[in-house]
Parts: sequence; C-alpha cells; structure tokens
Amino acid sequence: MSNQKKGRPISRRSVLLGAAAGVVAAPVGAFGIQAFPTVPVGYDLSDFPICRTSGDAVLTGAPRKLKLSWNANSVCSVQVPVAVDYEFFRKQNLDVELVNFSGSTDQLLEAIATGKSDVGVGMALRWLKPLEQGFDVKIVAGTHGGCLRAIAPTNSEISKVTDLKGKVVAIDDQAGPGKNFFSIQLAKAGIDPATEVDWKQYPGNLVRLAVEKGEAQAALASDPLAHAFLKDGEFKEIGSNLDGIYRNVSCCIVGVRGSLIRDEPLVARAVTQALLDAAEFSSNNPEKAAMSFLPYAPKIVTEEDIRALIKYHTHDHHPVGPQLKSELKLYADDLKAVSVIKRSTDTTKFADKIYADVFRA
Repeated sequence: MSNQKKGRPISRRSVLLGAAAGVVAAPVGAFGIQAFPTVPVGYDLSDFPICRTSGDAVLTGAPRKLKLSWNANSVCSVQVPVAVDYEFFRKQNLDVELVNFSGSTDQLLEAIATGKSDVGVGMALRWLKPLEQGFDVKIVAGTHGGCLRAIAPTNSEISKVTDLKGKVVAIDDQAGPGKNFFSIQLAKAGIDPATEVDWKQYPGNLVRLAVEKGEAQAALASDPLAHAFLKDGEFKEIGSNLDGIYRNVSCCIVGVRGSLIRDEPLVARAVTQALLDAAEFSSNNPEKAAMSFLPYAPKIVTEEDIRALIKYHTHDHHPVGPQLKSELKLYADDLKAVSVIKRSTDTTKFADKIYADVFRA
C-alpha cells in the first residue's frame, strides 16, 4: 500500500492564490475538484497535504461498505484501481468492493438502480440511451476525455472521418459509443450514417483483422485495443473523441444509485470525491497509475502502453455540477441528431433528470 499522506490532492496554485488573498484553503470536497485551477505541468502532488476545516463533512463510524461495478479491462477506468491502491476510498471512510461487470449497459444500470451495486463507471455515449428509460441512476461526475478512435490502413486513401462515406466500417457494437460518436460526426458533415456507411460488427479484438482481410476498409476501436492496433505503424488514426470541441468534454462518467444520493448524500459525495481524487492523481502520476491498472490490462498491452494512454487521455478534466450537466446536454443533442435519443426529447430537462450535483450545499 502507499505511504501517501492523508491529505487529498489539490492544485498547488489554488493554495498559493488562497494564501495570497489571506484566506484559508477550503477542502476539495467542499466544491468538487473541478472548481480548482489545473495543476501545473511537472508537479507530483501525490504527497501534498491539505488541512481540513470544521465544515468538512466526513463519514464517521465503521467504514461504509459499497459495491462499485466497472469493466476491469478498460483503461478508461484506471481511476478505480488507483482509488484502491492509493487509499482514496479509505480516506473517505469507504470499504469498496469492486465488481467486474461484463453484462450489457441496461443490466449494469438495473443492477445499480436496484441496489445490487451502488456505483458504476462507464461511457456517456453508452449510458444516455438506457437512462432515457428511467433507471434510478444519476450521473455525478466525468472522469476524463478520450478513448474512442477511428483507424484505417496507413496506405489507405481514407484520411479523415468523412472519408468513411460509402465504406464498410468494422465495429464491435452496433449500439456502442464508438459507432454513436462517429455517426454524430458524419451527420454533422452532412453524411447519413444509417444509409451512407455500412457498419459490420465483429468481436472487438478482430476489427483490425477484418480490415486486413479486406472485409472492411476502416475500423472503430476503443483504448487500450485501439492504441495496440496503432503501434506497429500499419494503421493510422483518422479521428478520435478528442477532436474539436470534444477535447474539453468528458467521455467517461460516474453513476450513483439514486436512492443512495437521496438517503445517504454524504456517502454519495464521498465515493464521488474519491474517484475524482484518483482521476487527478492519475493525471499527475501516470507512471504510478499505470502500475495500478497493469494487473487488469489485456495481455497485448504493456506498462509503457498504459502510461502513454493515461497521458493521452484527459484525466485532468473531470467535471461535476453545472459543467457536467452542460456536457450531458451536448451529448443528448448529438444523439438526437442521429436518432438514438428521441427527437421529441427536451435535452435540457433530460440532462437535469439524469445528473446530480453531490457537492451542492
């Protein structure tokens, strides 16, 4: 286990600014970590202490037991093992059991809503459509951006997403976040993704092989597989969900059981804070975070790969509150444009319905 001090990570700049203004720095949990300025490049704040104030609500008594569902093969969820290894859950007085969930998103959300699990991490573009059905699960934070990529052979004439018009594209899920995201980009460019692209489904580890065999001209993949497919130089990236405005939008999210938020708001806040702290730690300490995830990584992925991915993904972007709500509305508007979410949906009301601000006083 880490010998990390018991303070939570915080931007050194925010402390200095607070001291200059003659005020005591409030705990991160009082506002949500996204309220603080970005940590300057080069600082390792893994041992940076922060004092508590009398107003900082902390869970007391025996550690609160929770179940957290995640996809253990997904490097997008690196903050989960980091929160265990570096005791961010323990610091919030939580005893968290990790559940490696491999079922459908609908099953995952049902498990959280009915109390079989308490918390889950996943991708916004996979969760929003099932949440339209009314599961009692609230999105409470984003954890980072990036992890979806479109790829094509290096010598291919395909060089950008709009070149997929009229092509066969290998995908791993007809309702997955990759297809949703790149369908949105095609629709924005005036290309009908339903009629002008032929999407063919394969197991995720075979989408590149489908292109190599000539069954498709391009493929969609998520990290860490996408990163692995690109390593030998035979394939190139033609688009990702870090392009354009999405550079500053989180793709991966934290969802909490609605009844937990209503009945035990401090518990919901505590587990959210632990995951945000772990995300910030991962951003500042990619080498340490990579070691935490390595035992869960697919065999084709090395420690060096994981470090590179943690640096590539935007783990310093983890919105809560109104900023999170605005990003969820953006995704809902996008999904309406490709008829994934009903055209009649009021996306402002929908975003308000599916999110919760656990840091609100």
